[in-house]
Amino acid sequence: MKTRNYYIVALIMLTFFVISFLTNVIGPLIPDIINGFHLSLTLVALLPFAFFIAYGVMSIPAGMLIEKYKEKKIMIAAFVVAFFGALLLSVFPSYLTAVWSLFLIGCGMAMLQVVINPLLRTSGGEEHYAFNSVLAQLIFGLASFVSPLVYSYLVVNIQRGSLHAFTGLVPAGLPWISLYWLFTVICALMILILAVSKFPRVALTKEETVGALQTHIDLLKKPAVLLYFFALFCYVGTEQGIANWISQFLSVYHQYDPQTTGANAVAYFWGLMTAGGVLGLLLLKLMDSRKVLIGFTLLAMISFTAALFGSGPVARIAFPLVGFFASVMYPIIFSLALNSVTEHHGSFSGILVTGITGGAVLPLVVGWLGDHWGLRTGMCFLYLTMGYILSIGFWARPLVTNKTLSFGNREQG
Repeated sequence: MKTRNYYIVALIMLTFFVISFLTNVIGPLIPDIINGFHLSLTLVALLPFAFFIAYGVMSIPAGMLIEKYKEKKIMIAAFVVAFFGALLLSVFPSYLTAVWSLFLIGCGMAMLQVVINPLLRTSGGEEHYAFNSVLAQLIFGLASFVSPLVYSYLVVNIQRGSLHAFTGLVPAGLPWISLYWLFTVICALMILILAVSKFPRVALTKEETVGALQTHIDLLKKPAVLLYFFALFCYVGTEQGIANWISQFLSVYHQYDPQTTGANAVAYFWGLMTAGGVLGLLLLKLMDSRKVLIGFTLLAMISFTAALFGSGPVARIAFPLVGFFASVMYPIIFSLALNSVTEHHGSFSGILVTGITGGAVLPLVVGWLGDHWGLRTGMCFLYLTMGYILSIGFWARPLVTNKTLSFGNREQG
């Protein structure tokens, strides 16, 4: 399309906010879920597993469904699925319904992720796509910062008896269920907004089109493809493996209240990740992305060490700092990956996105290790995944490097 559709761009930004709001609140809830349903660390880790494994299940089918039913119908269907997922846990709060609820919400979010990036390119204009993508990530980070604070507000005020709207809706011992009633309302509102919205026609470029099965098989035969898939797997697993356990760690080892101090620590983890992304954008104009990745990963590992083995006040600061330094990992890994192959970038992107399933597997590994040897020991497993991310800065050989600015106003590729 020749003109920008500001309404659809705004709608996509709202969708990014909602995806993040529903996705990154799992971590602050974990201590309450453990206490409410009397779970081991392994069992509670199955909840984020159910959510993120949905990305592996739904991403490819969602792409196929878009070809047949187009963007608007798939976005509405995604929020319908998420609506029923949130409603299920709200009405029938139990561990089993929590697993199914998070799986359904994850399916909905996976469907949305497949739709909104090509739609953003079409609606916002190709020449503005890079800027809009960065703006979307900032909004995504803002929602991740806000959602733990909303959880804390709801739980604290329900326990004080000052939120009468949830009287009779939330079991006495499970005030965090109020958040899923809120999710239910949000999904219903998004369904109504989408239903009355007029969507542009989205024409995928050749590079964005998902190729045939043989294309994927050919790509998977390339060592670089497997290396970068595992890199994304490690990154998302590390991000979620830290964020999901921060509140529980602070509760177990430093006796901080998970509903206030723990939730705030998770909020600032995501908030500083957003701030770090802004700094990372500036540094990528001055330095090779591999050097930025090495530096930020080393600082993330140092902060992580301080969080695990420092005092309570140190841990409250160091955990959010890990988010700050981890902020550049995803975009740098993704760009290095795409710049390391000459063709089939659409199919390669699909393979990379399935690496989001790392967010399902690694928190589960941490939980299992935590049940046997303590949560601190379990979280030490993430040194291995951060070490792999660090190694990328040394072995990556992109065909095209990021463009940087020199002090003589000359640009180098």
